[in-house]
Amino acid sequence: MPLEVRANVRLSPSFNRLTFAGPALAGFTSPGRDHGVRLFFPREGQDDLWLPTFRNDAWMPETLLQPTSRRPWVRTYTVRDHRPDHQELDIEFALHGDDGPASAWAARARPGDPAGILDEGYTYLPPDGADRQLLVGDESALPAILSILSTAPADLTGHVFLEVPQSADIRGTIVCPAGVHVTWLSRDGAPTVPGTLVLEAIKDSPDLGKPCYSWIAGESKLATGVRRHLVNDRHVEKRDIAFIGYWRHGRPSPG
Repeated sequence: MPLEVRANVRLSPSFNRLTFAGPALAGFTSPGRDHGVRLFFPREGQDDLWLPTFRNDAWMPETLLQPTSRRPWVRTYTVRDHRPDHQELDIEFALHGDDGPASAWAARARPGDPAGILDEGYTYLPPDGADRQLLVGDESALPAILSILSTAPADLTGHVFLEVPQSADIRGTIVCPAGVHVTWLSRDGAPTVPGTLVLEAIKDSPDLGKPCYSWIAGESKLATGVRRHLVNDRHVEKRDIAFIGYWRHGRPSPG
């Protein structure tokens, strides 16, 4: 669905929030959680934004058949907030300079710039009765985890581990159930692969117990490393763990 940028707000040194709006959002619904959308945005030098006509899985081959001069960039992001009465939604971006087209575009986007989205659903699917959970992510998963916490039941308990690039990226106040303990970690220039600090913190944590449900997302080795630790060292059942590799260090995303 075609949209346009309505606002661009810097949240911290490494994050900003873009507000998207348009009549195409009439009827759009977001359940919260880690609700994801494919975000289409123009390549440098493109005056217009081409969008696929298909809304099913055929959108991808349709897009890839377009010449580069016409084909948009496509990345997946979490809906951070949705205001149906205003036909608006927010997406938060982890910025890393011009190292990647999405970061460069998000930092410079201005009101009126074109964009588009395609609904992707969500992966956070705790079973009934999973009242003690573990949520883990690096900066790429921060918006999803914050969204999960903001829509979580008030009686949820457990632990959240979040790694961000800088101490100044730590959110002072977040919406979170009272029984959930949040641990922030920041690299602050340390030459470590994103996710390394949070993985080690989880391994060293004596009070995690055996969570009923775990959701881990971010750099690929973080997601697989935490899952391996939970299964092998804490004897958590594989079926009780959702792990998603959003990206791989040193490898650009396709598209």
